[in-house]
Amino acid sequence: MHDYITINGQKIGRGEDKKLFLRIARLPTHTNIDLPVRVLRAEEPGPVLLLSGGLHGDELNGIEIVRRLLHSGQAVPKIGTVIAIPLMNVYGFIQSVRGVPDGKDINRSFPGSKTGSLAKLVAYTLMNEIIPKIDYGIDFHTGGANRSNISQIRCVFDNQKNMELARAFSPPVILHSGLIEGSFRKAAFKKKKHILVFESGESLRYDEPGIQEGIDGTIRLMNYLGMTELKTSNRNFPEEYNHSVWHRAPYAGLFKSKVMLGDYIKQRELLGYITDPFGLEMQKVKSRSEGRVIGINYCPVVHKGDAILHIAVNK
Repeated sequence: MHDYITINGQKIGRGEDKKLFLRIARLPTHTNIDLPVRVLRAEEPGPVLLLSGGLHGDELNGIEIVRRLLHSGQAVPKIGTVIAIPLMNVYGFIQSVRGVPDGKDINRSFPGSKTGSLAKLVAYTLMNEIIPKIDYGIDFHTGGANRSNISQIRCVFDNQKNMELARAFSPPVILHSGLIEGSFRKAAFKKKKHILVFESGESLRYDEPGIQEGIDGTIRLMNYLGMTELKTSNRNFPEEYNHSVWHRAPYAGLFKSKVMLGDYIKQRELLGYITDPFGLEMQKVKSRSEGRVIGINYCPVVHKGDAILHIAVNK
């Protein structure tokens, strides 16, 4: 670990706790929108860990996880450095939407461009100001569009370091998830930085059990990296799944689920019913595979082909 970390032209020395702001752009009103970053450095050298939330502006659980870790002092390392960005998409947060005003998804816009769209500009700033300074990261997310996720880490199973970090975090579920083109995780991986994705809950809602899982897992990971020696809840015994499938609505109508988030299901098991609004039709929806429900769509109104249940499986 260097004596100084330089972000946005500002030097942060060992033992310092500094809040700084990355200039992104401004609103049409000429109001500046800056990205707040908190850098907490121990005196003793060690790993640099990024804690980031709110890459999608309507995903509040991750913002709250990082906020609570900062507020409680649990994010303060005894060894190494924590770079905390509770809210990466200020624009989406203001409007309670996933993306930015131009409609783009930041998490499909990496590595970004200095002269590109707003989403690409945010991505470019993160890639050039933050990613070169870190070793590891946890990017906190939730389900979107009325979908809720069980607490899970998504990582690449055939990457030994990814699995080591995921098991140290110890969530209820670890799911293999390949690197998606344009994503924060893939762009960081190309720079040889290991970022895990933690998913829990749904957009625009606090999920207290999921928030606590995120906090406990972060502390376990920091303990594993030697950055802290904090007590936390008992470790989970993560279930590891190498694949997942979406069950989609075979008909349009109103979906009533017979299973809950976290349930284990068998092949051909009844998952629920799709009815019409007029009391004339009722169609059964049955499982095509055996596994565990790790995501559920809570919006009853579905069109044919809509995702209704996300099932973790092992091939």
